[in-house]
Amino acid sequence: MITYDELHTQNHKITEHANILHYLLADRSLCDSEVTCDLFFHFADLVKEHIELTDKHFYKHLLVCDQETKNTANKFMSGSVEIKKVFSEYLSKWCNKRGKQLRISDYEHFKSETDEVFNMVLDRIVAETENLYPLVKEVTGDLRAVA
Repeated sequence: MITYDELHTQNHKITEHANILHYLLADRSLCDSEVTCDLFFHFADLVKEHIELTDKHFYKHLLVCDQETKNTANKFMSGSVEIKKVFSEYLSKWCNKRGKQLRISDYEHFKSETDEVFNMVLDRIVAETENLYPLVKEVTGDLRAVA
């Protein structure tokens, strides 16, 4: 069982990491620092964990409802698949798999893709908070947790 408070805490941490990384990665000289890399890979782990948690706990409640609710669930599920795909490709392109290091050969391209990926993740968090969580609360009648 996951509580909405835990989800909001996850969302806050992801958003906080994205905002801090936005500033750190804007300075090329900081991209290779151990602190920046640690924060970056922690952010990646938080995003993956959050998506897996959402996939595991949310959609089963929505897919047994009316067609409009099912459509919303399907939209979020397909969005989740797309985020996982894009995020995985992004990490494969810019990260060293053996060590937790960034591999930046073209900084401008890296920065542009990073902004796009981070914005995609942050847009998803807003959509979950404004649309998905309220819908699941309505369907389940539980305002505290998702079973």
